Amino acid sequence: MSSLSLQPLFEDVDWQPVIAAMHRAKHIVLTTHCNPDGDGIGSQMALFDLLSELGDKHISMHNRDGVPRIYTFLKHADKVQRGDAAIVADKPDLIIALDCGGRGRLGMDEAWFAGATLINIDHHASNRLFGDINMVDARYCATGAMIYDLLIAMELSLNFDRATALYAAILTDTGCFRLASATPDVYRMGAALIEAGARPWQVSVEVYERRSLSGMKMMTACLETLKIRDAGRSAWVFVTEQMYQETGADVEDTEGLIDYARSIDGVEIAVLIRSDEVNFGAWKVSFRGKTIANVGALAGTLGGGGHVHAAGCQLKGSYSQVLTQVQLAVSNTLRVSASN
Repeated sequence: MSSLSLQPLFEDVDWQPVIAAMHRAKHIVLTTHCNPDGDGIGSQMALFDLLSELGDKHISMHNRDGVPRIYTFLKHADKVQRGDAAIVADKPDLIIALDCGGRGRLGMDEAWFAGATLINIDHHASNRLFGDINMVDARYCATGAMIYDLLIAMELSLNFDRATALYAAILTDTGCFRLASATPDVYRMGAALIEAGARPWQVSVEVYERRSLSGMKMMTACLETLKIRDAGRSAWVFVTEQMYQETGADVEDTEGLIDYARSIDGVEIAVLIRSDEVNFGAWKVSFRGKTIANVGALAGTLGGGGHVHAAGCQLKGSYSQVLTQVQLAVSNTLRVSASN
């Protein structure tokens, strides 16, 4: 599908600084945040594919945690290197960070960035503007939607692989088009991706219906930890190191578990606390809001960030210390939300 027939979501965004930097660069590396999700991976695969059209450039991809199993069906996923320091023949002169709110969230050794221009493309309102070039716009439903607009600005066309990757990005970050971010323009973009070859049923099956048996056991174990607090307005689930060992599951198997807690009638904030798989003594905390609560602001009070209805942070301390700290923040957020 020609870019001439595509309508950008936001016509007032100036992509020229990004386009000029990409044209100047000889070696471009694409990366996304630790424990990447569908938006980060989908954006990365789509951008890799369209950059391949520029010619006379070395394009590579490197994520600290590689590509989650459920996204390995996307074209180019097998080209992603993993680890906290890229093994490359020569240093990149341009690094593009996708869907990442802060440089530290990339999980890469600081030496990796030396001498390279860093482009930050993201849609999180809490983004720390860590790039040399920052394309950050919280109006977008997903970073994948930003890549869609970038493609149009570059006057490139959609193909099956780009459309599929972008559809995966948008599907997952809009909660299957259920969140408030799924505006009419987002649905029109989805239609354009489908017209270009994306198959909604295929993407949905790959992302949501490939759960492993160990993942099912983790889901059962996690739901058994369910606690309801704040007079029914918050729901809490937990994942411990012992649960990983007993079920044989890994961190990828925890994806989506928090949504079960949010789905409970009357719950405004859902919380998932899990042990950090990399840093001993640290905990990953995820938040999901339903209607009135701004969990992005909630996460911000704890040193994290995210969106109004989806956010997270990382905390250190004992389990009881972290739980007490998060409980206080959640209760305060619910109290403020109810008074507004």
